Amino acid sequence: MFTGLITDIGDVLEVDRPGDLRARIATAYDISTVPLGASIACDGICLTVIDTGTAPRNWFAVEISAETVSKTNVGQSGWSPGTRLNLERALRVGDELGGHIVSGHVDGTAEIVALRHENGSTRITIDAPEALARFIAPKGSVALNGTSLTVNDVTGTRFDVNLIPHTKSVTTWGGVAEGDLLNIEIDTMARYVARLREMDPD
Repeated sequence: MFTGLITDIGDVLEVDRPGDLRARIATAYDISTVPLGASIACDGICLTVIDTGTAPRNWFAVEISAETVSKTNVGQSGWSPGTRLNLERALRVGDELGGHIVSGHVDGTAEIVALRHENGSTRITIDAPEALARFIAPKGSVALNGTSLTVNDVTGTRFDVNLIPHTKSVTTWGGVAEGDLLNIEIDTMARYVARLREMDPD
C-alpha cells in the first residue's frame, strides 16, 4: 500500500529484456534500508526490488511483467535511460496517511489534453478511458503517475486537477506536456461504491 505522496524522483539508468522487462533505477533512497523484495511505486506502478547497488549512484532494479507493460505508460510511451519517475516506498504501520490509499495496481493510462498556468499553479485537463471515467468525481481522489491528486471538475471522460508549485518541484509534474500518457489508478472507494450500486440498483 502507498499514499500517493512522492518521496523521491528516480532516473532510469538502463532497460533490458532478458525475459520480462528489467529496469535499473537511480534513487536518493538509502539503499541499505531497501531490502530485496521491497515494494516501491515507480510512476504509480508497484514493483518489487530484485537487486540493489551503490555505484555510480544508489540504484535498485525491478522486473516488469508483460501484463504491466501493456497496461501502463511503460509500454505505451516507453521507459528509456534518462526517464524520470515518481517514487514512493511502501506504507509502514504508523506512517502518516497524507494522501489516499493507493495500491500501485494501475488501471490504465490517461492523456494530458491541456495545461493552463494560473497564478503559479498549473491546471491540467486529462482524458480518461471511458471504462474508468465513471469512477472519477469532483472533489474525489485519483492517483496519476503515483501522485495522489484531487479532482476539480469532470466533463464526460475529461477531468481537471490542479498542481501547486511545491508538487511540481518535488515530482516529475514540473516537466509534463500535452500528449503525455499518465498511469491512472482510480480510488478504491469509488470502485467499491460503483460495484455495490451495480449489485443493488434500488
